[in-house]
Amino acid sequence: MAGGPTTPKLAAAASNCGALGSLGAALLSPPQIKQQAQQIRELTTRPFAINLFAPNPNFSYHSVSQHRIENAIQSLMPYHDQLGLTGPVCKPPYDEDFERQFEAVLESNPAVLSYTFGHLPLALAEKAKRMGIILIGTATTVKDAEALWERDVDAVVLQGMEAGGHRGIFDPTQDDPRISLMDLITQCKNSPRLKGLFMIAAGGLMNAEDIERVLKAGANAVQLGTAFLTCVEAGTSVPYRRALLASENRKTDLTRIYSGRIARGLVTPFMNEMQSKEILPFPMQNSLTRPLRTASAVKDSDRFLSMWAGTGQGPLWTGETKDLIKKLFPSVI
Repeated sequence: MAGGPTTPKLAAAASNCGALGSLGAALLSPPQIKQQAQQIRELTTRPFAINLFAPNPNFSYHSVSQHRIENAIQSLMPYHDQLGLTGPVCKPPYDEDFERQFEAVLESNPAVLSYTFGHLPLALAEKAKRMGIILIGTATTVKDAEALWERDVDAVVLQGMEAGGHRGIFDPTQDDPRISLMDLITQCKNSPRLKGLFMIAAGGLMNAEDIERVLKAGANAVQLGTAFLTCVEAGTSVPYRRALLASENRKTDLTRIYSGRIARGLVTPFMNEMQSKEILPFPMQNSLTRPLRTASAVKDSDRFLSMWAGTGQGPLWTGETKDLIKKLFPSVI
């Protein structure tokens, strides 16, 4: 969970309980990655993971017309005025340098490097493997799971349509395949090309019963995000927490309006208002909307926040991570 919710304290607390804590580092600078990895090591001697966004070699911001950029800027101008911000600015760099982030990960030497949005460049994957780092990719279709398994990974997160946050779709121009987690597990189990695949189920899992269901269906492990967003160790902002806890029946939807890539989050008026407006490709849109999101959090408002959450319903845990994990895995811990 990049962008603040995952903290060294949260990752370490999960690892200390025997789970695999993960640092969402996709939006961190290389120095921040190294610093936060070191903080995790000071809090746990257990293995942990670092997660990055795989680069898109087919994207060039030079291919985006100035007309589209101007339209996107104009669509956000009224919201900047509401917050007293200067006008939106769209200019590079739009995100962190991936190869420098990757080198920071190698220097941090986590047990696991996980990633989403596609493949690691082969040379980088081989470099990580030579260091003994386990690689975990993310797939939303059986085809993508096959491509990852045959090329460069030790395990694959099967991300059902129920999952919160960014969708792991390889081609950012494509629509979401909208395959449920249970269907995706079944399809991967039945694929002869995925013999021996270590399957990590993700999407809408909130409690011990959800976990038992997907493990019985054939998953080897589970990955949870939303369930941990309101733990005391999470870095989830106050207005984001408030919105998550406002109802046990959380309404979510898929949108590109915050980052340019499809992601699932809590439905907001801003999300609905922007659906018909110009949306730039990732990471340009992500960079363009960042000032609004940052200012909104500072003002203790969820008006412009991207509040990622899955479809799982029910009460959220507001205590310590260790106690949540005990609830999720009562027969193990």
